[in-house]
Amino acid sequence: MDWQKFAEEMALLARSLLKQDTVQQTLDEIAVSAVKLVDGCDAAGILAVRKGRAVTLASYGDMVEESDRQQGELGEGPCFDLARRTDEDRVFRIVDMNRPQPDWPRYAEAARDLGIGSMTGVLLYTHEEDFGALNLYSRRPGTFTEDIATAGWLLASHAAVALADARTIDQLEHALETRHAIGEAMGILRERHGMSDEEAFGVLRNISQHHNIKLRDVAQRVRDKRTDDPA
Repeated sequence: MDWQKFAEEMALLARSLLKQDTVQQTLDEIAVSAVKLVDGCDAAGILAVRKGRAVTLASYGDMVEESDRQQGELGEGPCFDLARRTDEDRVFRIVDMNRPQPDWPRYAEAARDLGIGSMTGVLLYTHEEDFGALNLYSRRPGTFTEDIATAGWLLASHAAVALADARTIDQLEHALETRHAIGEAMGILRERHGMSDEEAFGVLRNISQHHNIKLRDVAQRVRDKRTDDPA
């Protein structure tokens, strides 16, 4: 591995990522760059598991999405193992997929059918039952040496930052949508029943607590009712 050349390419990648307009474009660029920059890498993807559902956030190569789907449906595979580890090792490396893989035999069989010869990946984050990972694939066994796996880890640092930004953006957008929904529902209650802001919010809060429904969902029901009965 020519580390000086790789460092130069990583610097260029960092500049390229800053030019991307969206988080999705950033993640897509990381997947493409993994194949271009990592010796022997034929495909790459970023897999997230959210509420038990596997989601391919970015992919480059024809085996990525099917590999992610198999891991999600089977609930097993190297990414799942990595997320469940209690140690601090955030990298997995499968030297030869043709060898027996007793920890996840069903996924290994599916991976062989996809033409995966070797594989490495880096855990990007974990949160309760959710996690994300950058995965690199090769059609040939023995591709991902320790040096190559380290190169993947360096790429993953960019993906981790992008994913952190994405999750922050999601949280901010969700908070803004919630605030907007509650504000609109309060306005409906003020208009229809002559309530003050404090009284309208109190009604929404009491319904939420009494029926164990999220405040945003209560607000949405008030808005929906107005749509159904505009009078």
